[in-house]
Amino acid sequence: HVQLVESGGDSVEAGGSLRLSCLASGPPYTHKYMAWFRRAPGNAREGVAAIDTGDGSTYYLNSVEGRFTISHDNAKNTLYLQMNSLKSEDTASYYCAASGRIGAGKARMESSYSYWGQGTQVTVS
Repeated sequence: HVQLVESGGDSVEAGGSLRLSCLASGPPYTHKYMAWFRRAPGNAREGVAAIDTGDGSTYYLNSVEGRFTISHDNAKNTLYLQMNSLKSEDTASYYCAASGRIGAGKARMESSYSYWGQGTQVTVS
């Protein structure tokens, strides 16, 4: 059984930084692929960043590349999203997602992930 618990959401001014964390429980093979998604009011949930915790390969949404960094601490079973130079358009609920396997090129797809956290709110003003 996999549980994902996010933390770190907050209200910040534009240009500021936040770091989101997602603690994963369950066997590591069940959450080899992890990602951050977000949903702004009125919008569909979109993939922000993803990582293969085995080889460290990453994916980023174009609008966050260069500002956000996804990382994973295998020893702590924790996924991170470092968000710098935050903009008002980054305001959303951010969700951690995980899966044991993903098809090639599908890291950005919501349907690729079996497990989801409850979400943490990021507000940029």
